[in-house]
Amino acid sequence: VQLQASGGGSVQAGGSLRLSCTASGRTFDLYAMGWFRQAPGKERELVATISGSGGTAYYADSAKGRFTISRDNAKNTVYLQMNNLKPEDTATYFCARTTSGGIGYGYWGQGTQVTVSS
Repeated sequence: VQLQASGGGSVQAGGSLRLSCTASGRTFDLYAMGWFRQAPGKERELVATISGSGGTAYYADSAKGRFTISRDNAKNTVYLQMNNLKPEDTATYFCARTTSGGIGYGYWGQGTQVTVSS
């Protein structure tokens, strides 16, 4: 499984970005997907997850009300729409897929950098 993330960039506070992550393979809709981020000097943290069907989503408190995770299973792609970005959202964002056993995230994309300036 290969995951290719894109869409990062530099924006001012209050701006928006949409991250995309496209997965290889033919069973994309069977697996939950997640977005994580890691800021310099900090541990990787969960941002949002979405079920295989797209019917259930979870957000970290920091993302609630500002970020929206979605997926297009026909395109093997998961998205993270980020609005009202804040400087503390600056991080490398990673997409990930759960393992075949459904326990944990075993496949990771390469990361895309998001930088928010004040």
